[in-house]
Amino acid sequence: MNQARLSAALARAAEVERELADPATARHPEKLKALGREHVRLGRIRVTADRLAKLSADLSQAREVAGDPDPALAELARGDIDRLEPEIASAEAALHDLLVPRDPLDDRDTILEIRAGTGGDEAALFAADLLRMYLRFSERQDWRTDVVALSEGNLGGVKEAIVKVSGDRAFGRLRHESGVHRVQRVPVTEAQGRIHTSAATVAVLPEAEDVDVKIEEKDLKVDVFRSSGPGGQSVNTTDSAVRVTHLPSGLVVQCQDQKSQLQNKLRAIEVLRARLLDRMLAEQEAARARERRAMVGTGDRSAKVRTYNFPQNRVTDHRIGLTLHRLDDILDGNLDELVDALDLAYREERAHV
Repeated sequence: MNQARLSAALARAAEVERELADPATARHPEKLKALGREHVRLGRIRVTADRLAKLSADLSQAREVAGDPDPALAELARGDIDRLEPEIASAEAALHDLLVPRDPLDDRDTILEIRAGTGGDEAALFAADLLRMYLRFSERQDWRTDVVALSEGNLGGVKEAIVKVSGDRAFGRLRHESGVHRVQRVPVTEAQGRIHTSAATVAVLPEAEDVDVKIEEKDLKVDVFRSSGPGGQSVNTTDSAVRVTHLPSGLVVQCQDQKSQLQNKLRAIEVLRARLLDRMLAEQEAARARERRAMVGTGDRSAKVRTYNFPQNRVTDHRIGLTLHRLDDILDGNLDELVDALDLAYREERAHV
């Protein structure tokens, strides 16, 4: 355990509590939100450190009693030692994990974008599978999901989906899902039973705040048009769909799934701000990558990150060489083993930078 890091974390926890208690903080919603996230993270460290201290004190006492001349008392103490030693080892590992430096963006909500890639209708069907997988995973994490935009394809497929995911460490848990996801299976459209390879891309963007990216109204070109596709009464009857173009960067975001033009514009700007922050972070990461070889987490969506092989019931993450033979379970949203392994590899790599 790194005692210096623990001392710094505990000192920062006390400082955050003072800032949260300051009435002036309440007048700055963004700062209040950031401090709240930090307070939760540091609270976990403090609780784990307190538990470790208590277990260590109990172990010291048990070791003293183990030398007692009373055989029965000594036997009870040795039983306590056998129980406490693995508990302490587990608490130490948990505390070490919590003290490994984290990216401050990890605590943020996220914008999840899924797009069908090569493979036509089969790629769109796979994109729909990925969308369901992430929605199920989010449900298991007690996160809130809100579909910002959805473009449907044939046979129940998805051409593009944009989802806002809100909850504890949403971006930190999902960030390594960015990249090209490849599927190998016999498509429903294949009459001769041949295995096809298709792909979909996933982009996981941290929610951007005003302090991260400032968007000027003069830099935006806003077009409105009539919504299309399935929906409520407003679809196909009013010009509620919105296309926002950020002129300096050329980024374009389209949103039509909300009921009003204003709601669609606000959602589109929210996605635009996240994409601009993602671009800025990618540029920073590219600069760092010239100096060191990043193991995972660069956000390079040109690289194949994972393969889903149906005939072999196999999912392989190519970045860390992890293969799991429970494809159906993973597609049902049980992603914890993959997510945890990627997160550990990323943080261990960061700890050595």
